[in-house]
Amino acid sequence: MFTHKINDDLSLKLIEIRDAEKIFELTDKSRGYLREWLPWLDHTTKLEDTIEFIKICLKDFAENKRFNTVILYKGKMVGIAGYNHINWSNKTAYIGYWLGEEFQGIGIMTEVAKALTNYAIHELNLNKVEIRAAVENTKSRSIPERLGFVNEGCIRQAEWLYDHYVDHVVYGILAEEWNKSR
Repeated sequence: MFTHKINDDLSLKLIEIRDAEKIFELTDKSRGYLREWLPWLDHTTKLEDTIEFIKICLKDFAENKRFNTVILYKGKMVGIAGYNHINWSNKTAYIGYWLGEEFQGIGIMTEVAKALTNYAIHELNLNKVEIRAAVENTKSRSIPERLGFVNEGCIRQAEWLYDHYVDHVVYGILAEEWNKSR
């Protein structure tokens, strides 16, 4: 099983079926908060929905298309992060993440995104990492901005969120830029 220690308090662990109950509880506890920016909350209403999500993640992991982890903070499961897609022909990883509401604002996700970017570039030998966030999702946008990602532009009406479209800002960093900044 894959685990990656980021620091004394923070690590990433490959998502597993046995994590389903804790992930569902965390999702359910933060449902109102997460629903503002994540389109899948209304389709995750029971434990079986989370189990199905994990099965898809593991299938895609086995096929080398995706890599999702649970975020462990002081031993407690606090969110999900990983590569929602890996484009091997273009050597690009697309990072996605969410964090339980009570764990916001203490730098967890910045450290996680930094670790995932570093892993993509140095371990997977990818050339680029992208993070996309809704234009108005300032908390999520601040993460790639803090890490030195370049704002590459806006995709209009990129995502349907329950009853409206949201535009996405695309952030990217190239391996050479990441290595220079470190």
